Amino acid sequence: MKTDSAVPEKEAPGSEVTRLGAAYSWQSIAFVLLSVCGLVTGVTYIFGFTWAGRRLLEGEYYWIFIGFFAAAAFLALPARPGQVKVPLYDVVAALLILAASFYFAHNAWEMVQAGWSNLYLGILVWLLMMELARRSGGIPFLLVVFLIGLYPLVADHFPGLFLGVPYQFGHMIEAHVFRAEGMMGITTKIVAEIILGFLVFAGILLATGAGNFFIDLANASFGRYRGGPAKVAVVASAFMGSLSGSVFSNIAGTGSITIPTMKRVGYPSHYAGAIEACASTGGVVMPPVMGAIAFVMAITIGVDYATIMIAAILPSLLFYFGLILQVDAYAARTGMKGMPKEELPSKRKVLMQGWPFLFVLAFLMWGLLYMRWEYYTPWYACLLMIGLSFLRKETRMTPARLFGALRQIGVLITQTAAIILPIAFVVSALTITGVTGAVTSGLVELGGDNMFLVIFFGIVACFIMGMAGLAIVAYIFLAVTLAPAIIEVGGLNTIAVHFFIVYYAMLSAITPPVGAAAFLAGTIAGARPMITSIMAMRLGIVIYFIPLFFLFQPALVLQGDLTPLVYVLPSIIAGIMLISGGFEGYLIGVGPVKTWQRLPMIAAGFAFSFPGLMTTLIGGLASALLVALVWNQNRLKPGMV
Repeated sequence: MKTDSAVPEKEAPGSEVTRLGAAYSWQSIAFVLLSVCGLVTGVTYIFGFTWAGRRLLEGEYYWIFIGFFAAAAFLALPARPGQVKVPLYDVVAALLILAASFYFAHNAWEMVQAGWSNLYLGILVWLLMMELARRSGGIPFLLVVFLIGLYPLVADHFPGLFLGVPYQFGHMIEAHVFRAEGMMGITTKIVAEIILGFLVFAGILLATGAGNFFIDLANASFGRYRGGPAKVAVVASAFMGSLSGSVFSNIAGTGSITIPTMKRVGYPSHYAGAIEACASTGGVVMPPVMGAIAFVMAITIGVDYATIMIAAILPSLLFYFGLILQVDAYAARTGMKGMPKEELPSKRKVLMQGWPFLFVLAFLMWGLLYMRWEYYTPWYACLLMIGLSFLRKETRMTPARLFGALRQIGVLITQTAAIILPIAFVVSALTITGVTGAVTSGLVELGGDNMFLVIFFGIVACFIMGMAGLAIVAYIFLAVTLAPAIIEVGGLNTIAVHFFIVYYAMLSAITPPVGAAAFLAGTIAGARPMITSIMAMRLGIVIYFIPLFFLFQPALVLQGDLTPLVYVLPSIIAGIMLISGGFEGYLIGVGPVKTWQRLPMIAAGFAFSFPGLMTTLIGGLASALLVALVWNQNRLKPGMV
């Protein structure tokens, strides 16, 4: 499966937003103009340049950013599926949010100094943000943002944990829209300052052909092995998910290439869809770029992004290790072969053409980890990538390709802003009512100061919140309610606790009854969505238990004393191999596993990998006996391993 790493000049990157139409349609041109204006304002503010002889105030910049990208969202995101043309009411909505935001920016100083607000325009902005929430996250996301946002109106009518300080409607809107607790606070800061450069960097990479390069590189590296297309899907989706930060655009983009190829070599439709769903879901927390949720975590905990990126390395690698093992075991059990050599690109040729992408990623990591440039790093990486693009004619930033890159960047920022900005109402509602502290103390009381009960309630809360909306919404809510409770009762590592919440909130993307990522991948694969989701649970099994491991052993997120990694990491790797072998009925290096042996092997693998001395010893002994038994029954069958 060969692809061209260059992006054709007539191609319109970001085609997943079909409402923009052709590259030079009127709505596409208007969208790019709004995006460019927002980007110029962002660069001016972030780098401290002057605007009309002075630096922009924080509130001024936030409102200008909201105005440009919310207006762009109304042009790009359709009101209903299949809507291709931009109706008049969306043009009106774009103009209204633009005008209101600039009016608020004009009054930003009075907003800070004198508590200035405008109730009627505030209600208008609130309603428009609700509509963006619906378009970006669907009805479930809208309900979460809307209902929790209205919670201050009835906070005094709730019992126990959820009893809070009530607010009148006008005061609630004022807090939601004009104050630091709401839209002028952490959520807008995340998208307008912290992750803006990373989104631009991702857009530049994708527009210059990084997506095709990583698919080619994965094909050249893994395509010739058994089950090669599935391994290509895992590796390519890990890279692409990290770059885009979006599970669904990753599935739609890489999945449209990898899923048909997996089916062609023998993977069932539901299996191919499940592989893509799992690989794309894990990409969101895959360094070096990761998704928006990583930046939210960094700000919530109060650490730099580099700390979060380093902490994410081992859990991500273990997740993808388990996924690769399972697809390989399935291929071995069913006798699959690799792709024909003539269909695969040359690794040397791919690297010769695509080395600038790897060089820029290395530069990004150097800037984040060594230079500590924080959110300035991706801006410098963008300049480097643009410069390197001129080394090859196929990636050179011609005017047409530059327009495509700006459109791709606008798509990434607009989609992210449309999801994150409405979350401000959730944060505001929880903050102004004082309910966060009550929920924390209530969970501790409900668990009876028993750490394991509190963690159990936490897992349930993570899963329910993840089903109700997007993972980032679940994380923001649980980071201020559940995390302090777990830390208070168990005295556990703060970063480990927050990663625990993120991973369990992500489970809803592949787990029934919601399983939106698995459902989308199943649709592309032509498989039944629920069957695809159930298979995705099995393939993504590592993500279900690894959070418990690093919760009790923070060395797995590279926190505290790293000495335990010497003995914990090998046992976890061996345990994942046994669990994968049990699920797939084939143990790598040993051979087929009989049906009656599979469940005991899964249990033994889990016990062996759990970071506790007694469980590890028991699991290790049971694992050794099972492996010996399987090896003995297969030793007279040459070629089975």
